[in-house]
Amino acid sequence: MKRRDFLASAAALSLFSAEALAAKKKTDAKPTSKPAAKPASGKPASSSRRSAKPTSASAPTQGPVAHTAEYPITEKPPQGTSATRLPPVKAPEPPSNWRTFEVVTTVKLKGTSGQTRLWLPLPLNQDTLFQRTLGHSWNGNPDMSSMRRLPDGDLEVFHSEWSDGNSGQFQIKTLVTTADRHFDVAKRTVAPEREDILRRNLQASQLIPNEGLAHQLGERIVGRIKDPVAQAKAIYDWVVDNTTYDPALAGSGIGDVRQQLIRGQYGGRSADINGLFVSICRAIGIPARCVFGLRVGSSRLFRSLGLTSDDATRGQHVRAEFYVPGFGWIPVDPSDVRRAIALEGLSDRDSKLLSLKKVLFGVWEMNWIAYNVGSDVVLPGREVALPFLILPQLESREGKRDGTSPAAFEFTINSRRVEL
Repeated sequence: MKRRDFLASAAALSLFSAEALAAKKKTDAKPTSKPAAKPASGKPASSSRRSAKPTSASAPTQGPVAHTAEYPITEKPPQGTSATRLPPVKAPEPPSNWRTFEVVTTVKLKGTSGQTRLWLPLPLNQDTLFQRTLGHSWNGNPDMSSMRRLPDGDLEVFHSEWSDGNSGQFQIKTLVTTADRHFDVAKRTVAPEREDILRRNLQASQLIPNEGLAHQLGERIVGRIKDPVAQAKAIYDWVVDNTTYDPALAGSGIGDVRQQLIRGQYGGRSADINGLFVSICRAIGIPARCVFGLRVGSSRLFRSLGLTSDDATRGQHVRAEFYVPGFGWIPVDPSDVRRAIALEGLSDRDSKLLSLKKVLFGVWEMNWIAYNVGSDVVLPGREVALPFLILPQLESREGKRDGTSPAAFEFTINSRRVEL
């Protein structure tokens, strides 16, 4: 191994640890929040906020048993697990370094006629320790437009309609601020997640099973491991080692985990690979979910894991997280490990790859923004559910299209970092 490769891998691994140390010293650092400016000829800016208040609910009676507040493995852990050595509960500390991005989505309709409807996914409407939406502004010529919140998955969309979509156009600007997200095994959060959210993230969806082949595979992977963090790490390692990344697929992939399990061939793009991780976690009783979003900046880890220009039109990317009581939602991204292998030409023994594999269990580099965690999404005005929402959706007399259909409409997304 060349010395410069070793140093490069060490730098990648320590990239976030220095920022995490700085975060401990600056607990009072907060981003400056300003609403996006109103366009001169458009509609007023609108921003969304929603606070999640924990509620109690009875434990589920069917399906895999969740590690929940009623079964707190961190309070009464199995003997011999790492949970027996957890430190006292500490409140989460806000990160110190935030970056703000202006994301501009432009849509121009073509080849459509009659009544036309458009749905655009928007960034998370709820503030987190790693992302905050500061505001939206929009303009265009729709006959009707509105921001709509869907009850499932903290999902918000912008809905527009034209009586005749032949010359429709629309643009929305969003300001989002982000901070790199770290999982620290030495810290425990105070508030448990709501029981209904945990139950939802143990259930099967259209494309993500939680029993049968998924359960058999999960049992084989974790073996006698009892600690849920260690179980999830074993699943993460297995997914990284046994999947392939296919850059030829459109968008973020199909996300059909059922077919992967039936065929015994694992991989695809981010929705497929991280969806497989989620499926196996749910099957053995660990709440897990996909998080759908968009790359908005360059990466400090590998060039292929970020944008190379301001053009984010094809930057859709799915990440994943799993839940452990006391720690909350823990971020992972096995798909980006496979992406780096495919696009950077890394060998399995490359020191940079080994470092990246360690980093992406517990860290999200926030050159990416989260849209939602929804699955089986029913859009306003529609009856048939989408497996997930990550691309613009269009419906007209000519049929239903998404952002992978350039014949129906042109859409571009541009992202740039701004200082407030």
